[in-house]
Amino acid sequence: MSTVKVPIGPQHPALKEPINFTIEIEGEQVVDAKVRIGYNHRGIEKACELRTYVRDIYLLERVCGICSHSHTTTFTQGVEELLDEDVPRRGLYIRTIVCELERLHSHMLWLGVAGHEIGFDTLLHYTWRDRELVMDFLEMISGNRVNYAMNTIGGVRRDISKDLIPTLKKGMDTFRERCEYYLKLCSEEPTVLERTQGVGVLPTHMARKLGAVGPTVRASAVDMDCRKDDPCAAYDEVPFEVCTWDSCDVFARVAVRILEMIQSCNMIQWMLDHLPKDEIRLKLKRRVPEGEVLSRYEAPRGELIHYIKSNGTDKPERVKVRTPTLANWPSVEYMLKGCYIADVPIIVASIDPCISCTDRVTFVDVEKEKTWVWDSNQLRRYGIEFYKKKRW
Repeated sequence: MSTVKVPIGPQHPALKEPINFTIEIEGEQVVDAKVRIGYNHRGIEKACELRTYVRDIYLLERVCGICSHSHTTTFTQGVEELLDEDVPRRGLYIRTIVCELERLHSHMLWLGVAGHEIGFDTLLHYTWRDRELVMDFLEMISGNRVNYAMNTIGGVRRDISKDLIPTLKKGMDTFRERCEYYLKLCSEEPTVLERTQGVGVLPTHMARKLGAVGPTVRASAVDMDCRKDDPCAAYDEVPFEVCTWDSCDVFARVAVRILEMIQSCNMIQWMLDHLPKDEIRLKLKRRVPEGEVLSRYEAPRGELIHYIKSNGTDKPERVKVRTPTLANWPSVEYMLKGCYIADVPIIVASIDPCISCTDRVTFVDVEKEKTWVWDSNQLRRYGIEFYKKKRW
């Protein structure tokens, strides 16, 4: 049987952001798949070098709307390490509470999207209704529903009032009950089981080899979580279990995320019960001593890394962001091989991809084995000269 190449994207009705999948098929079965990124570069890393550390917080918060607090947590804790300052414990606890609320928000949003991808829109409407509860809590704490602007260098910008704590704890009881219902539903509903079990299999050894992170690797029975392996914020004090599953398929990724939401509810309640009574932030100097740091955090999608290099001024010399989606793309190519065309959307969605988080621009000279980047003025001049030549 001859093979046919089917391009999906970068412009396609099913894609919210531009990316290209080239699927090679025989009949209804995928025999090869290639993922091409690079259509959505926004230059955030370069823009960080032109702004102060404090202004960079608000810029990095917009790398991803769903993981906004994750990026500011990773960045601010890296700067705090360069400054060699300890954040007040109350500030760390509040930072961690918002981290786990964001995980609830992200996982519940993903569960609804997964239901939509398999044609189970009832699950989409149920989960997005329940997600509103978490969004309301985030608004109560920060004043915002998406970009919370909670983190600052030295702690957090807003406190959690004593009057709000009972409401948050009661809400976590309700949310935990809903998650337990979804775990039971997804374990018994024929539509979910038929479309997820045995689909998009990523064996344990391949998950390790391809460098998968987050729920994707934990659904392949790998006990890996930065919150345990390299704890930041208050994670070294908060009791919780790392959730894994051993079926290594899309269903495992559904189960792991639901189990993680149950754990997050327990963690938030524990932190609210043990919230320290000291300050929420320190006032730190604007200039950061010369040095470099690698900051890690377990975002909802997986391990998030920020590399920060300082030169002794109030602006970073270099900021590099490695998002979990970028780490998971090689696994997607592997999981697509051997599947059916109808399973492509849910397999891609199973890593919870964020396209805009992924794209970077680097120049590579293959012969000289050299890489470099341009500043904004160089890029602007190149654009002017390029279109001059093209026009004539």
